[in-house]
Amino acid sequence: MANSSSSSIDLENVESVDLMSELLRRMKCSTKPDKRVILIGPPGSGKGTQSPVIKDEYCLCHLATGDMLRAAVAAKTPLGIKAKEAMDKGELVSDDLVVGIIDEAMKKPSCKKGFILDGFPRTVVQAEKLDEMLGRQGTKIDKVLNFAIDDAILEERITGRWIHPSSGRTYHTKFAPPKVDLVDDVTGEPLIQRKDDTAAVLKSRLEAFHRQTEPVIDYYAKKGAVANVHAEKPPKDVSAEVEKALSS
Repeated sequence: MANSSSSSIDLENVESVDLMSELLRRMKCSTKPDKRVILIGPPGSGKGTQSPVIKDEYCLCHLATGDMLRAAVAAKTPLGIKAKEAMDKGELVSDDLVVGIIDEAMKKPSCKKGFILDGFPRTVVQAEKLDEMLGRQGTKIDKVLNFAIDDAILEERITGRWIHPSSGRTYHTKFAPPKVDLVDDVTGEPLIQRKDDTAAVLKSRLEAFHRQTEPVIDYYAKKGAVANVHAEKPPKDVSAEVEKALSS
C-alpha cells in the first residue's frame, strides 16, 4: 500500500498541464503498433537526429547501449556489477551481458510499445544473441533502418565540424561557416575540432563499421527486415523516408 500512497502524493505535485499532456500522449500511444527497430549506419549518418523523432512518433524507448551500461553500473544491478568487473580489467563487456542489460531495460513501462536500438548489434554474433533473447519472449526485430551514405560525404560532413568549447556552438566550414574563419561569431574565441572529427579517426571508425557492422545489414536483409534510407538527404527528407519504412 505504501507505494500507491506515495505515487498519489507524487501526482499531487505534478502540474495539471503535465498530467494532461502525459495522459494525451498515452492515449495517442495506445493506438500505435508495437515496433522493435534497429538503427544502423556509420558515424555521422544522422541516426542521432532521427532517433528522437522516431521515439516520439511511435512511443518507443531509446536504448543506447553505452548509456545503458553506464546506468547499470551506476545502479549496481547484478549485470552492472559484472560489467564493471570487465571494464575495470580493461576487457570488453561480453555480448551476453549487453543482451542481458537490453533484456532488463525492455521491461520498463516506457518500452511497452517497443524500442529503438542504436549502437547495437555491431556484429552478426551480437545480432544472433539479440534475436535469441527476443525469440524467448516471443518477439522479433520488426525493422532495421540502414542509414546508407557514401564515405566521401561523411568525411565532408564530419571533418568540417568545428565547435566553440565553452558554449557548445557548432559550425561547419561548408554548411554553417562562422563569419570569421575558425572563430566563434559571438565571443571571437577560437573554435576547436573534436578528436573524433578528424579524417584519421573517421577513417578507422569507418573501416571498423564496414568490416564488423555491414554484415549485420546482410544478416537482417535475409530476414526481410531491412529498409534502406538515403542518409545523405536533408533531415526532413530522411524523416519522411523513415516514416514510410516504419509504416509498411
